[in-house]
Amino acid sequence: MQLTILGSGTNVHPTRAAAGYLVCTDQQILLDFGPRTLMNLIKTGVNRHQITHILFSHFHTDHFSDFITFFFDAVIYAKHEGGCRPDMKLIGPWGTIRLLQAIMRSFPSFSQAPFKVTLKEVSTKAFTIGDTRVVPKPLVHVPDLASVGYRIEYQGKSMVYSGDTQYCDSLVRLCGNTDLAVLDCSFPANKPGPVHLHAGQCGQVAQEAGVGQLILSHFYPIADQYDVKAQAGERYGGKIRKGRDLLTIRL
Repeated sequence: MQLTILGSGTNVHPTRAAAGYLVCTDQQILLDFGPRTLMNLIKTGVNRHQITHILFSHFHTDHFSDFITFFFDAVIYAKHEGGCRPDMKLIGPWGTIRLLQAIMRSFPSFSQAPFKVTLKEVSTKAFTIGDTRVVPKPLVHVPDLASVGYRIEYQGKSMVYSGDTQYCDSLVRLCGNTDLAVLDCSFPANKPGPVHLHAGQCGQVAQEAGVGQLILSHFYPIADQYDVKAQAGERYGGKIRKGRDLLTIRL
């Protein structure tokens, strides 16, 4: 299993792309697709026209908006550049189908994609993509928007991606004994913000869940002004890494 961080920041972070993660098992799976992550995906050398599964944690634009550019590029490639791409499956929490159907109807050329697009909403039921097992779990972010985190398991290894979340029991359970957890570290512990984890809470979740390795990511600019790694380490004694764009981690 290999994880590449495509974006470790937020919507308008001056030096980091917004949320996006590429997981390679027997499949190539995208987790979220925030602004500026498409260009980082291209930098990895992965053939974007062979990606078949995109999993969205929620639909705030910093986790979603580069999908629009990606999809239009896929349509142009398949229609006008002689390319052949496999069908695409788009997966997310409640509300995914309504939103993506509206986009497919509204954006020029989207509804005539020359490949099949399947939309799927998830809650707690595990599913497989090839030989990779994915476990979604609803988490607590904002009151008016469904959000899910994902646990990905392959050949005895596991990782969790929290998406955006507050501290909650569901997150601790999702992270239970996972080899790697990528957690929303939007704020430093001494400058907490609303509806997100801060660095201290990231360490708390990792310690309570027995995580093997903690990756801090999804930084607001203020988080880069403080030593969030040390703050997380006050609660968690395991390995901690501060995420950055194009960082690759192998399990």
